[in-house]
Amino acid sequence: MTVPVVLTARALLLDMDGTLVNSDAVVERIWRRWADRHGLEGDEVMKVAHGRQGYASMAVLLPDRPVEQNHADNARMLAEETADLDGVVAIPGAGAFLESLRGLPHALVTSADVALSTARMAAAGLALPDVRVTAESVGASKPDPEGFLKGAAELGVDPGDCLVFEDSGAGISAGRSAGMRVVGVGPRAHFHRPDVVVADLSGVRVESVGGGELRVYVG
Repeated sequence: MTVPVVLTARALLLDMDGTLVNSDAVVERIWRRWADRHGLEGDEVMKVAHGRQGYASMAVLLPDRPVEQNHADNARMLAEETADLDGVVAIPGAGAFLESLRGLPHALVTSADVALSTARMAAAGLALPDVRVTAESVGASKPDPEGFLKGAAELGVDPGDCLVFEDSGAGISAGRSAGMRVVGVGPRAHFHRPDVVVADLSGVRVESVGGGELRVYVG
């Protein structure tokens, strides 16, 4: 029997797509259509698209395109994604994991906007955390650490006392740049060397041990 890794923290910062919600089916559909429109290889686009805001992925994939065009394209894609919820489901264990965090310091930190995050969490049957940092809240997309630093500030917790849950390279890099430890969730996370990796959230348990400290059992 595997002995779980035990981490301590004072707050948890949670990504959404790939971490709490499996939205891969719709992300693949929409980004591969976008790739076709721009004559790009779909598999190469998918290596970049996860974890970032859409305009930031476009800037990587089409570096010579005006930023205004990327933002306009991103707005259209966000509307498409919000309307297309086919195949959006919870990551195994996400419901129980979020339920266990009631009353404990935690926040959602996502590259989705308010409309998309609300729609996807509802489609997956998951409750939204009270504290949320969405695309509208930040000026820079992951892998910039701004979102995680804002989440820590809103919870009143030092960044070094926060534990990030992430699936993508951009998100894991953002958490590290914020000075936080990172639990990688799912198969994408393995390639980006987080502090510890779990297949899903069914192997994660959180308990409050007093004095504002949380003990997180992973694995």
